[in-house]
Amino acid sequence: MNGDEVWYASYGSNLCAARLTCYLAGGRPVGGRRTYPGARDATAPARDLALTLPGRIYFGGSSTTWGGGMAFYDPHRPGPTAARAYLVTVEQFADIAMQEMDLAPHPGSPVERALRDRSLLAADGQSYQCGSGLYSRLLRVGTLDDLPVLTFTASHGIDDVPHIAPTPPYLSMIGAGLAESHGWSEAEVAEYLAVRSPR
Repeated sequence: MNGDEVWYASYGSNLCAARLTCYLAGGRPVGGRRTYPGARDATAPARDLALTLPGRIYFGGSSTTWGGGMAFYDPHRPGPTAARAYLVTVEQFADIAMQEMDLAPHPGSPVERALRDRSLLAADGQSYQCGSGLYSRLLRVGTLDDLPVLTFTASHGIDDVPHIAPTPPYLSMIGAGLAESHGWSEAEVAEYLAVRSPR
């Protein structure tokens, strides 16, 4: 990877900047059940921008923060997926990912080690399985300004697990992020989420 900065592409509740702040500065998101310790570096992202990813989100599992299904990303299915890219450091990305896996961020975490091994995610489309927890599959989904665009998802794909409906607070947080980043109306948010949520 080029330097110490990466773009973190969020596609779930972290589309909302206030939600992401809980992973950086610590705190409990509105409507959430957990309080997060935050990252070692609580600095806000240097930049953020809206982007669209190929692939599709789906909801599965059981969230310890929201209850109900969690958003995962399958890059091999037709999309599109609305996302928001945040310019963060490698350390911050690793700390966000560790908290997403319900683990404490720490120096030399498996995610940080993987990111600092520049060969593992050197090209767009590469992935790396970093442990066995939720959101432990690291993906390079693109390049912006000569920096990698990275995200994380589960090791399973869209057909491998039961689809579980997300809770209203979780959908509300995702919707707020879509409005913030993409400027979508309530109707556009509702349409996007309705076709991706199990009934």
